[in-house]
Amino acid sequence: MPITPLMPVYPRCGVRPVRGEGCYLIGETGERYLDFAAGIAVNALGHGHPHLVKAIADQAATLMHVSNLYGSPQGEHLAQRIVDHSFADTVFFTNSGTEAVECAIKTARRYHFVNGNPERTTLITFNNAFHGRTMGAISATNQPKMRDGFEPLLPGFAYAPFNDLEAALALIDETTAGFMVETIQGEGGVSAGSPEFIQGLRKACDEHGLLLVLDEVQCGYGRTGKMWAYEHYGITPDIMSVAKGIGGGFPLGACLATEEAAKGMVFGTHGSTYGGNPLAMAAGEAVLDVMLEPGFLENVTAMGERLRGALEQMIPNHDGVFDSVRGKGLMLGIKLKDAAIARDFVAHARDNHGLLTVSAGENVVRVLPPLVIEDSHIAEAIEKLSEAARSYAPVAA
Repeated sequence: MPITPLMPVYPRCGVRPVRGEGCYLIGETGERYLDFAAGIAVNALGHGHPHLVKAIADQAATLMHVSNLYGSPQGEHLAQRIVDHSFADTVFFTNSGTEAVECAIKTARRYHFVNGNPERTTLITFNNAFHGRTMGAISATNQPKMRDGFEPLLPGFAYAPFNDLEAALALIDETTAGFMVETIQGEGGVSAGSPEFIQGLRKACDEHGLLLVLDEVQCGYGRTGKMWAYEHYGITPDIMSVAKGIGGGFPLGACLATEEAAKGMVFGTHGSTYGGNPLAMAAGEAVLDVMLEPGFLENVTAMGERLRGALEQMIPNHDGVFDSVRGKGLMLGIKLKDAAIARDFVAHARDNHGLLTVSAGENVVRVLPPLVIEDSHIAEAIEKLSEAARSYAPVAA
């Protein structure tokens, strides 16, 4: 590996993109990759979407940053659009998903503080969770690979198995502030919460005066075929962190909340120098413009069903490598057989067949294409996956 001035915290692969075109990335020497990773579910509109590019260019030439010392007509407008299309009454803009999670944690704790229950500081979170890399976010997961070497961690978290409602309810005590859960776990293995689990958490919050905090950083913003993954469950949260697809590739996140849940977030309780800057707001507006067009989300659902069906039809042809498909919409995971290793298969498909995917926990290959894929992209991806499985199988054996 070449020596670089970048801190070596990423095991970077040999793909070195310099340009993107729709659902493809182009490397330094002109090699093309079908991008079914989408920047880990970020590039919702693919690469170089003309409406997004123009919005960013126009805003960059007008006004990029002024800080939150001043009024924000750009932020107010985008926040209102998000409120109009979600459960929320209020929005705090961040630069990333982990910052949105930090805001969500603070919002939940302040709610109980101003209600006269300062002892209610504990959020019940779930095994295999991934909420980001800040100290608060890694404290909210019990994964050793996230936590090792960073102790002491923040107190105020308890952990239950994902999709185990009974175990989660058993952790409720006088210090509980609420639950924080990914509606669909991404890095943990593309595991969707069961209806009984997600609805049960909502019911428990209502009965005990707790807050339901959803992390939809990866599964929100159209990824599942609905604007928000919680819509599949017939419930609404009190607080929710979102990011990734919200800016289509521009750094942007947000913490959404009801007016009641955010009652403690008053002047001086939170802030961000860059959060909600006009350039980020322009990107967010452009993404919403496209996602709210009639038929967009319906097409995501249709493409998700076609991709899932094609994957399920392919699996029996390579049953030494692939086991099953999981997930919703265009947030899909291929569970591999024990003989195959997800990280190795992702590298094999990338380096030998020009297909970009992402590995995840539970030996899963994440399939996260741009939300604008067409049938031709699905056919190409299936062909590349099949070719990769054929050439990988002898290695796995």
